[in-house]
Order: sequence, then structure tokens, then C-alpha cells
Amino acid sequence: MKLRRSTFIPLILLVYLAIMAVYGWKQYSAGQMSAAYFFGVIAATLAVIILLHFSLRRRERLRDERQADMKQNDNSKNN
Repeated sequence: MKLRRSTFIPLILLVYLAIMAVYGWKQYSAGQMSAAYFFGVIAATLAVIILLHFSLRRRERLRDERQADMKQNDNSKNN
């Protein structure tokens, strides 16, 4: 099974976010940054990743529809 781009890219970004959150947790627990900043950045990043996922899904759907339309037009021209 092939992972679609709309799934693959957000998954990579989620892994990156998790790694950065673990790294940032050390600074947060040491009191070097506020809770609002730490969790706000995580929430904002999650929102952007979710929007990216839906945007990529829409592009894939439009591309698939366009390819199906082109294939249907080629078939009708050949007949």
C-alpha cells in the first residue's frame, strides 16, 4: 500500500514536532519558557499540520478528477 503525499508529509511533520516537543520539554521544565508559549507553539503547529493535510487531500482529489476527466476525453476521442 502506497502512502499518499497528504498522509506522508504530515506524518513526518508530526514526528518532527514530537522530537522538538521532547527537546523543548527540558527547557520548559527548567522554567526557561512559559506554559502558554510552549503549549501554544505545539497547538499552532498541530493546526498548521492539520490544515496542510486537508489542503493536500484536496489537491490530490482535484488531480485525480482531472486525470479521470482527461482519460475519459481520450477514450471518447478514440471512439
